[in-house]
Amino acid sequence: MASGRSSCTMPHPRGRGRDGMYCKEREPSSSSPHYRSARSLPDVCPKEPTGESRGLCGGPSLVAEHERWTVFSSKVNLPAALNDPRLAKRESDFFTKSWGLDFAETEVMPSFYLPNITREHFAPYLQEMAQRERIHERCKTICPNKDDVDAVSSITTNHDKSRAELEQVPKIFMKPDFALEDPPTFSAVLPWSHFHSAGGKSSRDMASSRLLQEKLSHYLDVVEVSIARQISLRSEAFFHAMSSQHELQDQLRETQGAVAALRRRTATMERVMCRGPLGALRAAMTRGNCVKLHSKLKLMAAVQQTQPTVQLLLSTAEFVGALELIATTKEVLQQELQGVLSFRHLGSQLCELERLIDKMMVEDFSMYVRSDLSRSLMEEPQVLEKERLESLVFGLLRQRKLDFLDIYSEEMIAAAKAVVTQCVVESVAHIEEINAEMVTKLADQMRLMTFPQWFELLRSVLDSFLLLLQRIKTTLSVIRNVVLEVLDSSQKSRLLQQPAAGSGPQGPAGPPASHLLQGESELAYLTHEGPFISDALNQAGPQERSSAGAPQEPTRPQQGPAEGSDSASGTTESSSSREQAAGGAMHMSGEDMMPSELELGRVANNVQELLSSAADLSHDRCVKVLMARAKDGSLERLSSSEFVSLSQAVESFARETEELCCRRSVSLRGALQSQANRFVHRFHEERKTKLSLLLDNERWKQAEVPSEFQNLVDFIADGRITLPERRAVGAEEQRPAEFLLVDGQRYAVVGTVLLLIRIFLEYCQCVNDIPSITTDMLARLSDLFKHFNSRSCQLVLGAGALQVVGLKTITTKNLALASRCLQLVVHFLPVIRAHFETKLQPKQYSALRHFDHITKDYNDHIAEISAKLVAIMDSLFEKALSKYEVKAPMPSACFRNVCKQMNKMHEAITDLLPEEQTQMLFLRINTSIKMHLKRQLARLGVVNDGGPQHGLVVVDVAFYVENLQGLRTLEKLDLNMTEIWEQKR
Repeated sequence: MASGRSSCTMPHPRGRGRDGMYCKEREPSSSSPHYRSARSLPDVCPKEPTGESRGLCGGPSLVAEHERWTVFSSKVNLPAALNDPRLAKRESDFFTKSWGLDFAETEVMPSFYLPNITREHFAPYLQEMAQRERIHERCKTICPNKDDVDAVSSITTNHDKSRAELEQVPKIFMKPDFALEDPPTFSAVLPWSHFHSAGGKSSRDMASSRLLQEKLSHYLDVVEVSIARQISLRSEAFFHAMSSQHELQDQLRETQGAVAALRRRTATMERVMCRGPLGALRAAMTRGNCVKLHSKLKLMAAVQQTQPTVQLLLSTAEFVGALELIATTKEVLQQELQGVLSFRHLGSQLCELERLIDKMMVEDFSMYVRSDLSRSLMEEPQVLEKERLESLVFGLLRQRKLDFLDIYSEEMIAAAKAVVTQCVVESVAHIEEINAEMVTKLADQMRLMTFPQWFELLRSVLDSFLLLLQRIKTTLSVIRNVVLEVLDSSQKSRLLQQPAAGSGPQGPAGPPASHLLQGESELAYLTHEGPFISDALNQAGPQERSSAGAPQEPTRPQQGPAEGSDSASGTTESSSSREQAAGGAMHMSGEDMMPSELELGRVANNVQELLSSAADLSHDRCVKVLMARAKDGSLERLSSSEFVSLSQAVESFARETEELCCRRSVSLRGALQSQANRFVHRFHEERKTKLSLLLDNERWKQAEVPSEFQNLVDFIADGRITLPERRAVGAEEQRPAEFLLVDGQRYAVVGTVLLLIRIFLEYCQCVNDIPSITTDMLARLSDLFKHFNSRSCQLVLGAGALQVVGLKTITTKNLALASRCLQLVVHFLPVIRAHFETKLQPKQYSALRHFDHITKDYNDHIAEISAKLVAIMDSLFEKALSKYEVKAPMPSACFRNVCKQMNKMHEAITDLLPEEQTQMLFLRINTSIKMHLKRQLARLGVVNDGGPQHGLVVVDVAFYVENLQGLRTLEKLDLNMTEIWEQKR
């Protein structure tokens, strides 16, 4: 202890003494035993210890063997080797101290050569020793071991004594952060202020320093005694650890020798068996790399010729080929030649060239459309340079320039304007009356033309637009076919990609591909020459990941002789991964360049809509031509035949454009309908005015029927509700007839009714020629019939003809003739109704109710005329019979006068009215006579008594009956005169 006290100095504050001893250091609490770094094995028990407590015999030379590690390189102080509070057994603490708890407590795999020992193998032994163990345990409980009791009491006493001694040491020496170089700590341990007096050294100072040294030495002795006591308590474990250390060193020497022998054998095998085959593999890979390098150089040479080739293609207008070449070159630059410095500006140059090609294609398409639409319409309606158009359309679709149809639409509008201008200029050039220099506006020039000239101009415009629409349809058909072809190819490629996307590593191609990639990994491992084998595995890893279809990040190219190198950039990459990436990039770029299926379908629909727009445009331009002529009202003043010809031309153009473009345009039909309404209004007003003038000048006398009107009636009888063609000049004409024959009946008519027949046939003819005005014409014709009925009623029944025409009186003949004319109109009303019914839509049949109202009005008018005739005769007979006297001579003068009036009336109406109507009329007159005669006889008191007065009346009545039945058409008339007598009272 004294030697130790004299040789020891103050301990280092961080746990290391000045002589190189180590104290136990604290381990970080956050560190885990599973992740501790490997530390050197501590050398706590050398084989040949010397007498010195802190020296090692035969220690390593720090000069000669500073690079070689031995077991003597490890150093740790003795307390650190012994004081491990975690485990009670010291033999385990030796390994777990530095290498962790898992070092000694790891699970050892059972040997396959040893049997599996279970508890059943020890069952007989345990059964045999169970009785003895129970006796031994009972004895230990009754008589405890004296040595154990003394040892426990001794240990407890020594522990209390050492603890009391340690408490004498100041707490400052026990602090974890004790640092003697710290001035406050140093002053607290060595208070030098007590040792230096004001005048220098004194005996008191020396005594104080000696006392301080003894105190510190006492503290050291206390600590060393405590350490020695602890070592003595653990001496058995300490010496057991020393013996384990010697055994471990022997095992390490044997292991070192075995490893050296294995290395020598491995080196021999490498020299004899591996270097030759690996050299052959390296040569094969070098040759493959040279082939790849040669291919890469040829690819670079081809890429270098891209710009001259593109210029050559553009000079021949091969836009699609130029774009394909640019796209392919860009893909090669992005995949195969990525990182080549000599091509770093080529990508931007190709993009600029691509934008230039876009502008050139748009301009070329505009020029093509302009030249196609502006060429003469008399040429064949074939596509101008079809291959050029298809190439332009495909290129525009490929570049997603989907607005090229707007260019075609603009050029189409300009072409439509040019068509109208050219037609007007050509027409004006052949008309000498129009000076084009004086009248510059096209609308004014058209209004100066006569209708035949303008109609020829309109027909020329319509024909030109038909030719233009045929040309537009042919061109748009080519464009639409290109779009549909691209759409079809896109759908086919999508269908082909679906099975490829569905097959994975488990598919038919999965095992061979994985086998090949595994072979490439093994080859990269064997031929790798770098310092780390893991680099070769990392190089082969991305290939396997890409083959499995897993997403991976782009790997950095590894430099080395094992992989193919790029001569321009110095980068290397796997050939298989490069080919896969290039194929994927080409596929993606192809999808990105071409429009989607939805966009292509929209373009195809726009092409069809553009054709419909062309039809609407042609109709709009024709409407302007029509409105320019109708501005001054000239179209309203057309004759019916002229307007019908105009309507037929427009309707024919509308039908042809509808068949050509599959679109029903309404603008031209609407404009024509507007003009037709004005024409119908003027047409109706003219004929209504004409009919009014005829009625106002009508004298209501029977007129002769020219053969022309008889032919009209015959046409109607044959079911042809139309005007017959006019006969040629000089043709033989028939003599006028007295009556108009209609279905075997004779009609005595006035001249106005004959013209009315022609007028309503003109209405029907207009309906035949212009079906769109049927409802309007029906209303106007109904108005015309109503006007004729009301006006004729005013003139005849209302005696308006007396003042208008100057007739002296309205005779029965006038009334009968008017009635017969009304009957003729009533006869034709069902025919006209049926004709209009064929021209109307089912939803428009309600308009036919006008004919029912007209028929009722005409029948009422006819009945009123009949009543008027009866009223006239009734007034005459009432006046005559009021003076009747029953006296001779017989027949009396009164009855002679009555018979005379009856004969006059019969003579007036017998040729005008039909026989049935005449008989019915005279029956009503006879009833009136009987009523007046009965009243007169009653006044005179004559009764049926057989007397003289009765006889005289019978004679007069017989004379009346005989005279009346003697008239033609009244022979079979039953005149019962028995009701004239009063019954005898």
